[in-house]
Amino acid sequence: MIQINFNSIVREAVESYDDSKNISSIMDISAKVSTNHVYRIKFQDDNIIIAKLSYFGKFEHFVEDHSIINALANNLPNPYENVLARSLIKGTSLFVHRHKTEFIDAWVVFYKPMKVEKKLPKRLNEKQIKKLGKSVARFHKACYSVKNTLPEYSKTLSSDIYHLLEIMKTNEGQHEYRMRQELIKSQSWTFLENLEQLGMNTLNPIPVFVDWNIGNFSVTSDFEIYSRWDYDWFRVSTRMMDFYFFSRVVSDVGDQTVFSYDIDRLLEDRFILFLKAYHEESPLKEKEIRFLKEAYRFFLLNYVVKYGRYFFHEIFATRLQQEAYDVHLPTIDEKFDPEPILKALNI
Repeated sequence: MIQINFNSIVREAVESYDDSKNISSIMDISAKVSTNHVYRIKFQDDNIIIAKLSYFGKFEHFVEDHSIINALANNLPNPYENVLARSLIKGTSLFVHRHKTEFIDAWVVFYKPMKVEKKLPKRLNEKQIKKLGKSVARFHKACYSVKNTLPEYSKTLSSDIYHLLEIMKTNEGQHEYRMRQELIKSQSWTFLENLEQLGMNTLNPIPVFVDWNIGNFSVTSDFEIYSRWDYDWFRVSTRMMDFYFFSRVVSDVGDQTVFSYDIDRLLEDRFILFLKAYHEESPLKEKEIRFLKEAYRFFLLNYVVKYGRYFFHEIFATRLQQEAYDVHLPTIDEKFDPEPILKALNI
């Protein structure tokens, strides 16, 4: 098995960025459930930068995502002007280092360090849920306000699902999904049909980060969004892509070390409380609520089934994929009922 020296790739990236920099230390600060690598680099002059190294997906998508994120970081209005980390620029362009050999194609981007305020409690009370709902709505509105100033994007929900269907035709896909082909195809086509039927292409897309677990952002003492890191699942899409993880944040079970991606969080009264607070600040549409089911289906297909072995270490990926196949995907349509939510929001 080939062993990749990621530290050496990071050093190579620093040299490519500015060969006058002298590194004092490189510390791995990666989340231990993911295969992505994040490093804290300290220089001999005591300056610090953060490096993110990735090696899955497409290089072009990596550059595209980080170009959009950096523009968003610079363009978000008060009080969100410091919510996102700013990437380092070389000349007039975002700096991205590409390390490509016969064994690996890896990419490195550098960030300025960012400030962190309070982490959310593992279990929120009802007052905190309401505050968070309004805060998320205000952040979404800020993202919407600058969406026309951002670079173009190429990834769409449908293109990602078509990509999954194409992967299954390859030898690697035939092997990886050998016992699940029909289930994945059926769920994929159901998603694509419902995407069109609901007319989601008529909604204005905004930058969304999808993975809002409590380890990825901090808030002020009044639960306003203060800072957000970990941009692995970033995309430009409907705001509804953010809601499944917020349903998990406000869930009655709270944050758990051992977790499962079940649909039940979308059905809890506590999530309806969150949605009501959000809706008061930024009204939701009927088709958006009906799309919650499809946003969840897309999450399972794209992030758990297609990319699970890249986003999670093997011990997590295997279990999460097995649960998606055996439990979560087959029961989506029978479990999710949007009517109680629509009634609660008076839509």
